[in-house]
Amino acid sequence: MGELRTPAKVKIIVGILAKDSQAVESVRATLCEKFGPEDLNLAPFPFTFTNYYVDEIGSAPVRAFFSYENLVERETIVDIKLWTNDIELEIAEKKGTPGLRPVNLDPGYMTLGQFFLATTKDQRQRVYMQRGIFVEPTLYFQDGHFHAFDWTYRDYQSEKYIQYLEQVRARLAYQMSTGKPYRLRRENGPTGLQTKDERGSKPEARETKGDARQGGHDTV
Repeated sequence: MGELRTPAKVKIIVGILAKDSQAVESVRATLCEKFGPEDLNLAPFPFTFTNYYVDEIGSAPVRAFFSYENLVERETIVDIKLWTNDIELEIAEKKGTPGLRPVNLDPGYMTLGQFFLATTKDQRQRVYMQRGIFVEPTLYFQDGHFHAFDWTYRDYQSEKYIQYLEQVRARLAYQMSTGKPYRLRRENGPTGLQTKDERGSKPEARETKGDARQGGHDTV
């Protein structure tokens, strides 16, 4: 019989879709109150993969990503997804658009081997956690890079996303090996030497897997 072990803690990453950069910034402090200090962010940029969100967010949405220093138990993704759903509804109420989300929050977590997204909808590739929440393995890490599955959303197959997530993974690797957040790395010595994972955090440009799925997410 295998020995029971508690899995390593994971890094939380939240993807944001919103009308504009100001809308992204408006929710940033709320996320920090929940998750703690930010680690590595990807500033808002045009989201052009689909018009799936035009009724809720508008015709020219932006995407941004925020990762956080505090590592958490992976089971907490259930509470996190339920909480982000509540925040979306609160924002909609304040904006006077109940039922339509002007800000879309997509929480996920990263291990050294995979990146997962949380969702309320079942599909063949999704694993049920509890309280109506599933997780979907979205990317796997192999030979120094993240790779897509057949079902991975098209935007998460893009070079921009993959480069960002590989840099987040390098920080996670550093944090797990040293017990310190990446921003404190220079405390290890005057040279500020990087780990092997950090040196490999900037992947060369390469083709991503085919358009198995469109960019419109159903991770509500």
